[in-house]
Amino acid sequence: MSNASKTVNIFGAGAIAKNEVVGCSLFLKNLSMNTTKLMTSRLKDLLKTPEGDWFKGKLTRHDHFEALAHIDDALNRVPNEFVVEDQRLFMASCFRYFMSMHWELNFLGGVIHQLLLWELDHDRLTDEIRFLLGNHVVRFSNVEFSLITGLHFGVVPDTSMYIAIEKDIHQRYFPRHDEVLLDELRVVLTSGEFQQAYDAVKLCLIYMLN
Repeated sequence: MSNASKTVNIFGAGAIAKNEVVGCSLFLKNLSMNTTKLMTSRLKDLLKTPEGDWFKGKLTRHDHFEALAHIDDALNRVPNEFVVEDQRLFMASCFRYFMSMHWELNFLGGVIHQLLLWELDHDRLTDEIRFLLGNHVVRFSNVEFSLITGLHFGVVPDTSMYIAIEKDIHQRYFPRHDEVLLDELRVVLTSGEFQQAYDAVKLCLIYMLN
C-alpha cells in the first residue's frame, strides 16, 4: 500500500513539474514577444520618416536596362581587327556580370520606396544606411556594395599629374564639346563607328557608369 502511495506521489510530482515547465515556457515566450514588441516600438522612433508622414509612392517612369542592349550592340559593331580584344577587355571589367542579366527586367520603384520608408536615423558611419525590416535592423554600407557589385571604393586619386594627349577619345568623338550629354554618347555607341582599339570599351564603360 505504501509502495502504491509512493508511486502515485511520484507521478503526481512529475505532473506538477511538467505543468511548471510548460507554464515557465509560456511565460518566457510571452516575455520575449513583449520585449520584441517594445524594442520594435522604440526602433520605430528612429525612423527617418515618421509613420504619420508616409505616403504611397507613384511610378513616374518605367526603367529597364536598355543600356545593356546598347553596349552589347556596340561591342558587336567594333571593326573586325578590334572586336575580339574589345569584347575580352569589357568582359574582364567589373561590369561583366550585368551582361548576363535579363535585359527586359523592369525596375521596381515601389519596392525601393517602401524600403526607404523603413530607413533608420543613426549616428554611425556616414556611408552606411540602416533599415528596420520586421524585428531586425539591417544595414547597407560600402562593404556590401563592394561585395554585391565587385566595384571598389576609396579615396579618389589625384589626376592633376596626368597630361592630356592630343586627339584623345574626347576629341576623337566629341570635338569642341566641353560637356557630353548621355544622348550624344548613345548616338556614338549605336553608330558603331569606332576609330581605334579599346574606344568601344572606354565609351561603353562611361555609358555604363552614367
